[in-house]
Amino acid sequence: MVDIEKLYVGQVYEVKKIVTDEMVKLFAEATGDKNPVHLDEDFAKNTIFGGRIAHGILSLGIISSVLGTEFPGAGTIYLMQNAKFKRPVYVGEEVTVKLVVKEIDKDKRRVLMDTLVVKENGEYAIEGEALVKV
Repeated sequence: MVDIEKLYVGQVYEVKKIVTDEMVKLFAEATGDKNPVHLDEDFAKNTIFGGRIAHGILSLGIISSVLGTEFPGAGTIYLMQNAKFKRPVYVGEEVTVKLVVKEIDKDKRRVLMDTLVVKENGEYAIEGEALVKV
């Protein structure tokens, strides 16, 4: 269980993740979202992206995995997430998930934080905010 006393406003947690071809294919299979921009290189190279991109919700799911397993950690439950999809994440790209604690309600065990997916060049792929219960 997460020790809420160890969390503080302004705390930052970052971890790098690679969005793999296998992740994209498994996500497409699990959700049924088989848009060729995610799965077909020949199709995708002729789009505005110039190559295959990960599903936006897959990138958001990586944030979820970090929240529930790394920071704040095991047992963390999503209560709310908003997100702006700013730029695509390409298949094979390494991204950084960055979480920043904004508010803590110790009585309700709730934490509000910025949730970001940062591309290798420093640009944001996703900007959002999550409310979680720890």
